[in-house]
Amino acid sequence: MSQPEFTGETKVEKSGLRRICLMGLGWVCIFLGVIGIVLPLLPTTPFLLVALWAFSRSSIRFHNWLYTHKYLGPMVQDWNKFRVIPMKAKILAVTMMSASLALVTYKGILPLWGLILVGLSLSCVAFFIIKCPSLRPDKVPE
Repeated sequence: MSQPEFTGETKVEKSGLRRICLMGLGWVCIFLGVIGIVLPLLPTTPFLLVALWAFSRSSIRFHNWLYTHKYLGPMVQDWNKFRVIPMKAKILAVTMMSASLALVTYKGILPLWGLILVGLSLSCVAFFIIKCPSLRPDKVPE
């Protein structure tokens, strides 16, 4: 089995507190991502992407382990190569953003200008998520 190519940038810290914190963040995100596989309201891929980023800055070994993992690797590889966001993740993300905005509006936590700013920010993120493909180009039905 050939190793997939990683096209991203890695800048590994040699030692120190920052490296330890990044490795800890990576493992926490992997833990949350694995939980997200079985819990429908917790997304998996974003946590794995954050873990991959954290490992790219702290440990080449763990970065390569995650990127080539039998079960977790394909999710991050699809994002890295094709910028694919699965339809389930898109629906969940947009729904949760909408629910968050509705809750903030209902509770009256922010002034009007704050609601507008949050609404515009969430709209931009939702637009980005929606415009990303849902399937890899080699898996699109003809």
